[in-house]
Amino acid sequence: MATVLSAVGLAACASTGAPDTDREGYAPPAGAAFDYQLGGAYPPPTGVEIVARDRTAAPADGLYNICYLNGFQTQPGELALWPDALLLRNEDGTVVYDPDWPDEAILDTRRANEIVEVVAPWIAGCADDGFDAVEFDNLDTYTRTDGILTRADNLALARALVTLAHTRGLAAGQKNAAEDAEMLHDEAGFDFAIVEECALFDECGAYTAVYGDHVLAIEYSDALDESWAEVCGAPERPASLILRDRDLVPSGDPAYVYETCP
Repeated sequence: MATVLSAVGLAACASTGAPDTDREGYAPPAGAAFDYQLGGAYPPPTGVEIVARDRTAAPADGLYNICYLNGFQTQPGELALWPDALLLRNEDGTVVYDPDWPDEAILDTRRANEIVEVVAPWIAGCADDGFDAVEFDNLDTYTRTDGILTRADNLALARALVTLAHTRGLAAGQKNAAEDAEMLHDEAGFDFAIVEECALFDECGAYTAVYGDHVLAIEYSDALDESWAEVCGAPERPASLILRDRDLVPSGDPAYVYETCP
């Protein structure tokens, strides 16, 4: 692990030069049907080729599997896994929490190497369990810190995490952050994108312009402002697009929603 962390540390500190992003064989199958199962694992619908699940779940047999990691803020119930020194704090010493997810503390991305030491075993676990890729969430935490963190801080951590994923033979997926898509692909080395509500917010083109058909898009049934048929018919919509319920509950739950485009 020391050798891997040394290489990651160098990547995090690098200020110039883009990593190798010619990794077509690592990215998910272009335009394939997928399912987003962060709320609980269940047998994927017929025809699905790609499944994203939390790192604590097992991958689906015979499919392309993506392992979800929250690399930029804490997961609910996992605050104790993080050293206090890695939690971002205001000038008065209070921990900074995500305003939309008040049980998730934002990590101090200025300490990228130390954060990587915590996340590295999780990435290794994804590889050892048989996942094909990792998805790194909350790349844009710097936008929620009133200027304490910068884009450069988060880019350094993103580059380090992608380097480590690639070292373990995993593709790396950008989660959301439309405004930074080109930078994250070119300078951090992300191979594909997983995006939420790009149709609702008119952001799909920002991702497809960078990743082409390697964009996995989720819209949520409680927020559609047009019919699902209209969403599917939009010219810029990603090839891999699904409709899900907001809580991503397993099939069989009364709140479960899963639809694909015709």
